[in-house]
Amino acid sequence: MSTHILITGASRGIGAAIAAALAGGGARVVALSSADGDLADPAAPDRLWQSSLDRLDGRIDVLVNNAGVFEANPLDGADADWLASWNRTMQVNLTASAQLCRHAVRHWQARGSGGRIVNIASRAAYRGDSPAHWHYAASKAGMVAMTKTIARAYAKDGILAFAICPGFTMTGMADDYLESRGGDKLLADIPLGRVAMPDEVGEMARWCAMQAPASMTGAVLDVNGASYVR
Repeated sequence: MSTHILITGASRGIGAAIAAALAGGGARVVALSSADGDLADPAAPDRLWQSSLDRLDGRIDVLVNNAGVFEANPLDGADADWLASWNRTMQVNLTASAQLCRHAVRHWQARGSGGRIVNIASRAAYRGDSPAHWHYAASKAGMVAMTKTIARAYAKDGILAFAICPGFTMTGMADDYLESRGGDKLLADIPLGRVAMPDEVGEMARWCAMQAPASMTGAVLDVNGASYVR
C-alpha cells in the first residue's frame, strides 16, 4: 500500500526538493503551493486539508509542513504595520501548521492508525534572527515546541513528529537575504563554507517521513553546516 503524503509550500526551494524526494519512493503526494490557497487566511488550512484528503482517497499518512514566509518587519515601522506583519507571519508559519497538525492527529486517531508529521522549522528557532525578524524566529521556535509536544502526547498512538531546522539554504529567499546582509561575512560563519542545498533538506525530510525509527520521535534535526550547534 502506497504512502499518502501532504506537503505544503511545495512549489519551489525546499518544498519542491522534499516533494521530489518523496515522489521518487513511489508515494502518492499532494504538493500544495500558494496557488492552492493562501495560508494567511485562517480558513485556508481547513479547506486545504479536506481537499487534499479527497484527492488522496480519504487517507493521509504523512504531513509535511514546509510553507512559510520570511518578511522583514523593521522595529521602527508604524505600530499597526508591525503588528500586522507579526500576525501574518505567525498565521502562515505557525498557526496554519498547527491547524494542519491538529487535523492530521485527529485523522489518525479516528482511523486508529499511526502517522508522521515533519515540520520544517529553522535554525532561527534556537539562534534567533535579525532585528527585523523577531516574528520569524518566534514562529519557528513555536513550531519546534509544537513538534515536541505532539511527539510526547501521541507516541502511544503511533503518531510520530519530527522537526528539521535548516540554516541558510540555497533558495531564492536565502539568496536575497544573503545579499542584503553581506553574503561573504555570513558564509564565513558557516564552518562547512557553503549554505545547504535544497536536496539535502529534502533527503532529511524524506527519511523522517518514511524511514526514521519510531524511537526518534520528537527529534529536532539541524542542517546548517555547523553554523549553530547544540
